[in-house]
Amino acid sequence: MRFELLSDSDMKAMDALKESHGGAKGIADTIEQMRDFETRKQILADTDYREMIEEAEELVKRFPKVEDFEKADGITYREEMGTATSQVSGFQGARVTHRCMRRIAEAASSKVPVFVPAEMISVVALTEDYIYRGNLMATLAMAENIMGVDWFCTANLIGTPLPEKRFKDIEKATGVRFETKPAGDGLVQLVLTNQGTFFGNFGGIEVANDNHLVYLDGITRAAKTTGANFFLNPSWSTIIAVCYYGRDIPNLYIKISMMLSTQNLMQLRMLLNIMHEYIREDMTSPIREINIGNAVSPQNFVKCSKELEKSGIRGVDLAAHILINPDLGRADFDWFEDSLKVLENGRDLTFKYESDGQSREFDTMETYFLPEEERIANAQKIGDVIYYKTLQCTKHAIEYMRRGIPVRFGQSSLR
Repeated sequence: MRFELLSDSDMKAMDALKESHGGAKGIADTIEQMRDFETRKQILADTDYREMIEEAEELVKRFPKVEDFEKADGITYREEMGTATSQVSGFQGARVTHRCMRRIAEAASSKVPVFVPAEMISVVALTEDYIYRGNLMATLAMAENIMGVDWFCTANLIGTPLPEKRFKDIEKATGVRFETKPAGDGLVQLVLTNQGTFFGNFGGIEVANDNHLVYLDGITRAAKTTGANFFLNPSWSTIIAVCYYGRDIPNLYIKISMMLSTQNLMQLRMLLNIMHEYIREDMTSPIREINIGNAVSPQNFVKCSKELEKSGIRGVDLAAHILINPDLGRADFDWFEDSLKVLENGRDLTFKYESDGQSREFDTMETYFLPEEERIANAQKIGDVIYYKTLQCTKHAIEYMRRGIPVRFGQSSLR
């Protein structure tokens, strides 16, 4: 590149932060250790989540199986079709995830089976409680170890209130200073200079100055503590930062949000250039999934897929929203027919559900940012919302399958 994306001081600060967490190998080894189910169960044994995990292990035994449906419906697949990977968003913590599991088990004998998606997304702030008191680990245990999802994506918003020590630790490691303000209960948070209203800058994702270091520290602590290894990014600067920071941490990944509107070839090429600048030796990147916006045409999605293939960058999936929350975009948004055009063109696609297409209580973006007390109080209702998303995801998946399009689901729906 003619102009370097990162300065020497940028790279030095990120290298120092990484070393303060044990270095690349130390981080990678700890992530793998914390992904072990027995390790997770042992850690959760003395928490409120022990019984939830035990019940989840029984619930999953009642889940419908894709193979049974394939046999009953006479499903056959066509080699020329692309592969569809199922993805559902809104798994807002352990209680919500457990409620959805219970609904899936209860519906096992219903006319339409409900299959576990291959990928799940959560948008819960990485608070001290969520990371260190079992909530995130219990969610991951149910999703990854019990339901067998391939990927569980966790969000990190840099406006999250944290103990002052968290910022001091980053400052000590990197020499960078952060402007913070009291947030109550002994916590402080970054001063987000450009944030006018809560949703005016998407809930505090502003990454000005050196705030990308706060993002990197947050995902590293979560990864080391719980084994979470896939995170939603908040900005272009954190994309660059993670591509550099994670180039020697092979099991740390991020997903590119549709909020960045990577929905044409110019924007995709810009992203590919960033990825290639800090590509790993095996031609993989810390970026493993790119959401190609809400406005893209199926023709441009296919072009993006071909461009990615030509780049030589490996292990990256392209995703598209099929249905979205009413407050995220057009109320009548429905990309299912467009997704068929992509898949029938032989291109792979991750099909994502922010909504089931109905107007339901708590089927909103605002639900993603509820305070912990409200999320707990409404866990059953929110769990029902993601159950209906998963049901709609299954209905569309069945339509794909009947057209000869192979679909990827969570392992618990396959065995």
